[in-house]
Amino acid sequence: MEILLWMTEFIATFFVMEFMAWFSHKYIMHGFLWSLHRDHHKKDHKSWFERNDLFFIFYAIVSTSCVILWGEYNFWAGLPIGVGIFAYGVTYFLVHDIFIHQRFKIFRKANNRYAKAVRRAHKIHHKHLGKEGGECFGMLWVPLKYFRG
Repeated sequence: MEILLWMTEFIATFFVMEFMAWFSHKYIMHGFLWSLHRDHHKKDHKSWFERNDLFFIFYAIVSTSCVILWGEYNFWAGLPIGVGIFAYGVTYFLVHDIFIHQRFKIFRKANNRYAKAVRRAHKIHHKHLGKEGGECFGMLWVPLKYFRG
């Protein structure tokens, strides 16, 4: 029974992170922390590292803190929440940084409808170089208008 509860918490956390990614992107990254996110939209540097990567570090700290709460303070939900945040982060990194932005040159030949829709939606988001006007969407769901044949 405990395993079922942990799995449910893990899955719920993973999907809540989709909302958190959308929310933080729309209201934080394109809001009061635009100064950290700007270099993701306008490459005016030669470094592989972007200031935008600090958001990844923030969520890694939250994930690690949850696991520490589980291990050190017996907070039962800490492990499934921490691992759920970590799993979402890995998925996000694979889809956004590797598949879409090609920070590592793999997954270039993925050409199914979902892959095309994600690339198309992200390209539309990135055509806006400024803080305002960038349409935001989730990584796991893509608006149906991008699912063209």
